[in-house]
Amino acid sequence: MTQNCLGNIRSHYARFSDKEKKIANYILEHPEDIIHSTINEVADNLNVADATVFRFCKRIGFKGYQAMKISLAAEIMTPIQQIHEEINEDDNERVIAEKIFRSNIRTLENTLQILDKDAIEKATNLLQQAKKVYFYGTGGSAIIAMDAYHKFVRTGTEVFAFIDSHFQLMSASQLTKHDVAVIISHSGTNKDTLNILNTAKQHGAKTIGITGFPKSPLSQNVDVALYTSSEETEYRSEALASRIGQLSLIDALYVNIMIANKEKAKHSLERVRDAISETRI
Repeated sequence: MTQNCLGNIRSHYARFSDKEKKIANYILEHPEDIIHSTINEVADNLNVADATVFRFCKRIGFKGYQAMKISLAAEIMTPIQQIHEEINEDDNERVIAEKIFRSNIRTLENTLQILDKDAIEKATNLLQQAKKVYFYGTGGSAIIAMDAYHKFVRTGTEVFAFIDSHFQLMSASQLTKHDVAVIISHSGTNKDTLNILNTAKQHGAKTIGITGFPKSPLSQNVDVALYTSSEETEYRSEALASRIGQLSLIDALYVNIMIANKEKAKHSLERVRDAISETRI
């Protein structure tokens, strides 16, 4: 997949250290200068070490400074560029709707860009082998967990999800080494969520995390971490924007499981459809 330098910087920005943000701001504000500068010149301009600039390039997915420059040059020569659009108070309803849609599209594009092939494969394998799968999340993430249950109940796997955090913690205490806990938290730092993670791990369950922060306690302690990427605006938090990425990751896992367990899933799906058909006129 072609790397997108400016898109990668924007999608990772909230997770950067202060030094990384300094470099990021310089690239975003002076992309033309970057493609005509050496790594030494950029480092001198920013009063940082060459190694710091090199590590930043690696951080956003490039092998080094030269690879980043090549990608950046291609981007700024292209007439179609990603433009981060802030919502303004004087925008009309149609313009606001368009900006929200574009923000969601960017979230999906950026999340796809940082999707790790090995991680999605490992997560699929864990879910496929699980006796039971529990989906956990608090607050807005609880809604994502319930959506995951709504999908995965069709796969034929035993799945569970609870809105109440106490119920979640109680269920986590009953997990075994044959089960998988999928834990959703944008920040990866929610205390209730981390308590559930620790309880699940204590009882031997495998764990999958869906979060927006690679260095969070959640991502550092699960067996497999899947990441979303989103941008924050004045009227819409990064956590709210990340929901579309979380839902898409859940969809991707669901379809992978449906394909992997084709016959079992087909039978289960038919039973669900038959049951639901009774509710319609």
